[in-house]
Amino acid sequence: MPVFEYKAVSPAGETVRGTMEAGSEDLVIAKLQESGNIPLSANAAGQGGFSFDALRPGRRGMNVREVGQFTQQLSTLLGAGLPLDRSLHVLLELAENDRIERSVTEIRDQVREGGSLSDALEAQHGSFSRLFVNMVRAGEIGGSLDKTLDRLADYLERSKDLKDSVVSAMIYPIMLMLLAGGSLILLLVYVIPQFTPIFEELGGDLPLITKIVLAFGSVLQNFWWGLIGLAVLGLVMFQRMLANPEKRMQWDTRVLAMRWIGDLVSKMEIARLSRTLGTLLTNGVPLLSALSIARNVISNTVLDKDLKETTQQVKTGGGLAHSLAANGHFPRLALQMVSVGEETGQLDNMLLKVADTYDKEVRNTIDRLLAIFTPVITLVMAIMIGTIVMSVLMAIMGINELVG
Repeated sequence: MPVFEYKAVSPAGETVRGTMEAGSEDLVIAKLQESGNIPLSANAAGQGGFSFDALRPGRRGMNVREVGQFTQQLSTLLGAGLPLDRSLHVLLELAENDRIERSVTEIRDQVREGGSLSDALEAQHGSFSRLFVNMVRAGEIGGSLDKTLDRLADYLERSKDLKDSVVSAMIYPIMLMLLAGGSLILLLVYVIPQFTPIFEELGGDLPLITKIVLAFGSVLQNFWWGLIGLAVLGLVMFQRMLANPEKRMQWDTRVLAMRWIGDLVSKMEIARLSRTLGTLLTNGVPLLSALSIARNVISNTVLDKDLKETTQQVKTGGGLAHSLAANGHFPRLALQMVSVGEETGQLDNMLLKVADTYDKEVRNTIDRLLAIFTPVITLVMAIMIGTIVMSVLMAIMGINELVG
């Protein structure tokens, strides 16, 4: 009988790895579920096999927008009383492109063969995150699949809105920097070199600032490829540095310590974590399992380490708010709201309110940063362009005095 390597989250929130003899991957998953574990991956021993660890949608199957649309439509159809098989058939008819049609067909066929919806979603090449699959599985067990999908649709929509707001806010300053940078390069590479033959012909000693500008323009004109190479090399070295766990921890610590950027990163991570935890708890996932799953949405290694320590403290009987407070990286407002949620037995709802609060805080922080950043960039670029123009004028005035 084939041997499969598996990974799962235990009811205590611990990651469990091991091997199991079974006839197929589906049987491995079924046995793990029967024992109370949440399956993460099941692969034939020694092979890449079939994995459920993908955290981000849109690899080879549906993209983020399509997953959200699929979730909302399926929730609506199930809520209207249609059986799952019929609902999937309707979605197949509504498919906007071949990619969606192929994914929905595979899901429907697996469900028709007796498989669960959660297992069918796991087989979609990472289109559906582990959070998504585990919530659907919990909804199937609790008999509230339509409500679960509705919560998931709301979760995906709010997560997308936060990401879109950050991207939209950054478009203007990025465009401003590109235009200003392009203007500087145009001046240094094409305009300033036109004056070089004139200065050489007239002779005389040029001002220091003019020599610096001319030298910089010459480097850009003749060695642009070297500058690009250095930039690429720096990017590669930075990525390798982040691949080192110790150096990544040091970098993330510095990021959190930055006055404005650290505050923004912290709020974004807290909003994402709170919404994930709240959504999982609302759907009936135990707190320890929810904490283990929610760690996968944290990108800052310092906060991830804090959440790991929090999980261990909760496992030994500590409260969530008290455990989060021990590391010192979570703001007092969030801790107070979590504490109130624990005291009133409404932790899931309170976590969702924390997420809403910090979503707004993120948008406000971005607006404040842009209010400062945009005029600063404009001023810096104006000074640089003014310096270049002044260097040429100073050289011309100096030569005129020599000639006079």
